[in-house]
Amino acid sequence: MADFEYGPVDLYLIGFEGDRPDSRTLEAIADLVEGGEIRLLDFLLVSRGEDEITVIEFEDFGGEIEVDIEVLEAGLVGDEDVEELAELIPVGSSAALVAIELLWAKKLASRFAESGAELLQAERIPAPVVNAVLAEVEGAEA
Repeated sequence: MADFEYGPVDLYLIGFEGDRPDSRTLEAIADLVEGGEIRLLDFLLVSRGEDEITVIEFEDFGGEIEVDIEVLEAGLVGDEDVEELAELIPVGSSAALVAIELLWAKKLASRFAESGAELLQAERIPAPVVNAVLAEVEGAEA
């Protein structure tokens, strides 16, 4: 099997009330890390004001939270990513911008590479959309 050091990485922009994520949000990430399902590569706290965007690296606010999360590759998320995604944060609000490596996808990518196959495109359908569409289909079949 081709052995990639890293697999595909998803950027998640997670909005929340207040200026810090609550413990349940952080515990959700920590549980997936502990379960070996993901690796947390980068974690930024992004706040959007009227005229400015404020970014705090995880290690700079990590002492203020009670969940033990290790960020492996701080610096992976670039300024261009922050600028583009910060537009989605409502003014006066904050969000966590996290880079999550999907460990199952790393294994799949390695297997594709080993076989000579090439992934040409991947699209993600958000869970709320999948659930709404399938509920609608099930409702139409009833």
